[in-house]
Amino acid sequence: MGVSPLRFENVTVKFGTDVVALDNLSLEVAEGETLIVMGAAGSGKTTLLKTAMGLIKPDSGRVFLFGEDVTDKPESDWFEIRSRIGMLFQESALFDSMTVAQNVAYPLLNQKSNKTPRDKMEAAVRESLRFVELEQTMKLSPSELSGGMRRRVAIARAVVTKPPLLLYDSPTAGLDPITAHTIMALIIKERDIDNTTALVVTHRYQDGNLVANFRYNPDSGRLDPAGKTGTKTVFILLREGRLVYNGNQADLEKSDDPYISKFVKRPEQAAA
Repeated sequence: MGVSPLRFENVTVKFGTDVVALDNLSLEVAEGETLIVMGAAGSGKTTLLKTAMGLIKPDSGRVFLFGEDVTDKPESDWFEIRSRIGMLFQESALFDSMTVAQNVAYPLLNQKSNKTPRDKMEAAVRESLRFVELEQTMKLSPSELSGGMRRRVAIARAVVTKPPLLLYDSPTAGLDPITAHTIMALIIKERDIDNTTALVVTHRYQDGNLVANFRYNPDSGRLDPAGKTGTKTVFILLREGRLVYNGNQADLEKSDDPYISKFVKRPEQAAA
């Protein structure tokens, strides 16, 4: 078994003196595992991702990435560390002044540790856009794309360097159900093709359900049921910065905790 890509040990993050965003949070994500992160607005989901990226420093506790304690690393060291992490930000966060191709190429050009030769970068960008089925948009600007297409371009940018750890911040927020399904299918495709480790922040239980129960079929290009073996998917729920659930989907759906029940669509509800 490989080194855990991400581990939090008793991490607390405070904003000012009164707001506790993460409260003594401990968790570990195994290699090749997908962590589905849910919770009410303000429960600490995005703060969790930003702390993992080194954008927020904990007030106490330790953060480990790829087996290394990064809690007290200076910002100059984080450029190399972040080159091993792909991030999909809320609302995609594409550069409007750049073409789609330039957006996707940005990590290749600006990460010092990237080893892709310049004469191979266009091919890498094309491959990444082909992965999200948007190769034809290379010369367009983000403003010419729909919201769902922009989200797919952002995924292409996140995966272009083939990082071992991916962080998705609300990848389906604001999208219609069909487009949201397309985005989650791409996340599953990335997981199964490259065996990436991922954290997926979402308000939609169906997003986690897809990840937990379906696999990408490279022959058909579709999602197939994972069967009894399932997938390496773990669900966590945050409440006011505290971890109130950490486990599998079956136990999550059995919980009678009122807070947890707000986020879970049980089988009998799905059939109704």
